[in-house]
Amino acid sequence: MAKAKKSLSEVERNELLQTLKTRFGKNMKRHAGIEWGSVEKRLASQGDNLWTLHEMERTGGEPDVVEFDKGSGEYIFYDCSPETPKERRSLCYDREALDARKEAKPANSALDMADEIGVELLTEEQYRALQQFGPFDTKTSSWLKTPPEIRKLGGSIFGDYRYGTVFIYHNGASSYYASRGFRGAVRV
Repeated sequence: MAKAKKSLSEVERNELLQTLKTRFGKNMKRHAGIEWGSVEKRLASQGDNLWTLHEMERTGGEPDVVEFDKGSGEYIFYDCSPETPKERRSLCYDREALDARKEAKPANSALDMADEIGVELLTEEQYRALQQFGPFDTKTSSWLKTPPEIRKLGGSIFGDYRYGTVFIYHNGASSYYASRGFRGAVRV
């Protein structure tokens, strides 16, 4: 399989920056104390990360800044779409789970697709932090980065928001559902 190009045209770049700026301005509670000008300046030097943000956007993730790492100077973007990104659903957890399926295989796995677009799956901690900005996944669910000790036993974890509560569940890593996808994070 050929690797996807990891650069954007000038038009794609400008459209992406405008989309991110607009979303940033509409959701200030996600990034209190962070100014768009600082984010934009950082983005200007980020070729691969701009491509990753474009892929997050293209697949329905609606990326937005949710954190600033003072130590590294990086801005952390999460997928902030109300439901798990539409173009990243019906995936089992990882390649091992995909290869283990004998029939009715999904097209891909969450970890493989995350790697292809350059993001890390949200951890349980990150998922709970995201939920502080509003309810996400009220009709869908999102695979989460699974601790190795759970994955070693054949399981994986996912989260959703129901009944005013964030729930973290488990499932076999080879399972997949039309309403389950994954949310990613990227450091810029």
